[in-house]
Amino acid sequence: MQRVLLSVLTLLLFSMTLSLAQSPTPTVENFTSEMERYEGFLPYYWDAKRGKIWLEIGRLNTELLYYPTLAQGVDSNDIGLDRGRLGEEHIIRFERVGPKVLMVEPNYRYRALSPDPLERKAVEESFARSVHWGFDIVAESYGRVLVDLTPFLMQDAVGAAQAISETRQGNYRVDASRSAMYPERTKNFPRNTEFETIITLVGDNAGNYLRSVVPTPSAVTMHQHHSFVELPDAGYTPRAFDPRAGVNGLEFYDYASPVGEPLAKRYLVRHRLQKKDPAAAMSEAVEPLVYYLDPGTPEPIRSALLEGASWWNQAFEAAGFIDGFQVRMLPDTADPMDIRYNVIQWVHRSTRGWSYGASIVDPRTGEILKGKVTLGSLRVRQDFLIAQGLVARYEEGQPVSDEMMQLSLARLRQLSAHEIGHTLGLPHNYVASVSDRASVMDYPHPHVEIKNDSTLDLSNAYTTGIGEWDKVAISYAYRDFPEGVNERDSLNQIITDYLQRGLGFLSDQDARPAGSAHPQTHMWDGGSNAVDELERVMKVRQIALSQFKENKIPVGMPLATLEEVLVPMYLFHRYQVEAASKVVGGATYSYALRGDGQTIYKPVEGGEQRRALRTLLTTIRPDVLALPRPVLALIPPRPYGYNANPREVFTRRTGLTFDPLAPAEAATNMVLSLVLNAERASRLEAQRAVDTSLPGLGEVIDGLVDDTWKNRTPTRESYQAAIRRQNEQLILQYLISLAETTNASPAARAMAQFKINDLRTWIDQKQYGVDEQHRAHYQFALRRIELFEKGESQNFPALKTNPVPDGAPIDPGQDWLEPVCGWEE
Repeated sequence: MQRVLLSVLTLLLFSMTLSLAQSPTPTVENFTSEMERYEGFLPYYWDAKRGKIWLEIGRLNTELLYYPTLAQGVDSNDIGLDRGRLGEEHIIRFERVGPKVLMVEPNYRYRALSPDPLERKAVEESFARSVHWGFDIVAESYGRVLVDLTPFLMQDAVGAAQAISETRQGNYRVDASRSAMYPERTKNFPRNTEFETIITLVGDNAGNYLRSVVPTPSAVTMHQHHSFVELPDAGYTPRAFDPRAGVNGLEFYDYASPVGEPLAKRYLVRHRLQKKDPAAAMSEAVEPLVYYLDPGTPEPIRSALLEGASWWNQAFEAAGFIDGFQVRMLPDTADPMDIRYNVIQWVHRSTRGWSYGASIVDPRTGEILKGKVTLGSLRVRQDFLIAQGLVARYEEGQPVSDEMMQLSLARLRQLSAHEIGHTLGLPHNYVASVSDRASVMDYPHPHVEIKNDSTLDLSNAYTTGIGEWDKVAISYAYRDFPEGVNERDSLNQIITDYLQRGLGFLSDQDARPAGSAHPQTHMWDGGSNAVDELERVMKVRQIALSQFKENKIPVGMPLATLEEVLVPMYLFHRYQVEAASKVVGGATYSYALRGDGQTIYKPVEGGEQRRALRTLLTTIRPDVLALPRPVLALIPPRPYGYNANPREVFTRRTGLTFDPLAPAEAATNMVLSLVLNAERASRLEAQRAVDTSLPGLGEVIDGLVDDTWKNRTPTRESYQAAIRRQNEQLILQYLISLAETTNASPAARAMAQFKINDLRTWIDQKQYGVDEQHRAHYQFALRRIELFEKGESQNFPALKTNPVPDGAPIDPGQDWLEPVCGWEE
């Protein structure tokens, strides 16, 4: 009997299991019957009861674009988690494998541009793909499948925790219990589908930057956004990249290339823009480029941004388009998340920071799908502050000069044009300033003119309109050639023409490194000759400091806040110093191609290098560095409730009181860090080895030592004498650091050590028969040299030099981004 019952139970269990196994998967309609459906590019359902997003996938194995964005950021320029920050683009497709759907990213870095499917397949199977996520199918209907997208959306897609860790602001992780979907900003459009989440990171050991912008630093809550975008049709024709053209590019490897040709292929990054009539010299566009400004931008900033943005139409006219570029206010009926709208966004941060010009790019072809500009609102206040230090004369009951606001608005016009230029595909061009400010893609310093009565004039601080170089770059990227015209020859002619006109293109790699060499490629510089302009800028600085009074701030402001105005005046020469330093050990070169006739590489003539060094030395002389006595008397300790931002004032060693030696130390530290840079020092020794008419490192060190340590000109004024002794200790410190660093060549290190020994001998002869301050100064130096020679420098730690307060952006800092993703200024 028991056996019979057991058999019956076994049969029943088997039948139930078989019935469950054969039960059909629910239909999409039945599963989502109580949910709200959102039509659009990728239909989805909002499950309000469970807080979930269910994605309906109707086009399996179809490629689309995915990228994350930081929708609401931490807004600390130092951490870099700004509102609107774009993540990396990924080509993905949904592939079904049994009961699962995989989100797969093919490897477009390695391809075969071949009509042969087997050749293409061989490359695809040789390199790894990436599976971003796996989803269980919960319902399906007629080829459409439904998956739970929520776990994918709830991740830290923009890498915020990693960014916080890398900037040493703490250790954080996602807390799922404090994260959720944000349906208000989850939307569908014809060509893109947008999901937004509230992501909370929890952690500890929050750094100063993070604590300053988060109400409770143990919980950092932000909004992260996920975008799925329809890829464009096959009507776009990629254009070959040329390093001389001043247009961004993307790189991949084509394994279908003939053996005699390079594997690496490069396409320009640009929008799709076509003429209605390609045969006409001037024609309207089939679909013009239209940019839309954030309506939350206030006046008069709004008008300035619109005007600066509109300048680009001048460049597109030069490329043959009638109204090919347009700028408008974003209408109420439009949504900036819609991929069809190029947007200019106005954002707020806790500190002044970079603005960005970013693009959503098809990684297969380089076609820009959307331009997105992010402009920081505090930037205009820094421009106003610079103008304030130059021309402000606040008097009670008197109207304030309009010059300061006009300079600020002029700079905003430039900034608007600059960042839009990045979204059009253009990188920085830092050599344009030598050609009469020929590009908005340069970083311009305000050009301050001196009138005969020593009045500082700001009327020509910034140019208006698009630059001549910008027209060249746009023509190369966007000119639409009629049928029958050889495109390659025509593009090369554009380059030949600009070279004959004396224009040039050099970018970030040639300007940003402290040891870079090109004598004309700099950020925030001016003039056609770096040394001449430094001499002129020093005169502007001298006038600004001589006229610096309490009327540089409004009546009723604490006098201690004068220091924030003083800093950019005292360091008004900072970027031109950087420019002139590149003349020392500098060389002219270009992105030359074989046969194009450009200068390949030519060291700067020896006389000009020596002139640059002499001019740089004048900037660290005590009479130049000493603040006027009346200015020293103007700045008291900070009042209650007015703590200074340490990045906007000089670091002091005197406690609450203003340190009169700190500005001089910062300025000298700036010059020495450039002149005695390890790369520059190595290059000086190398150039001297090749051409003895050029200065070597030894001559440069002699110039520094002779103008300071060995200068016999008496410094009777005690303040200036203290600055000279401070400078001398800094020079010794830089020489010791240069001799010890492995980044310098053996020849440069040997020369630095030789000059240290020479200095020790000189000090031995001079340390007696002088005043007490000098004897202490000399003995301090001899002790440092003694320990250096014994290899025991660590037993006598180097001086902690006062840093230069932040200047960039103009007028803090962040590394430049990959060109396909975005650029900053």
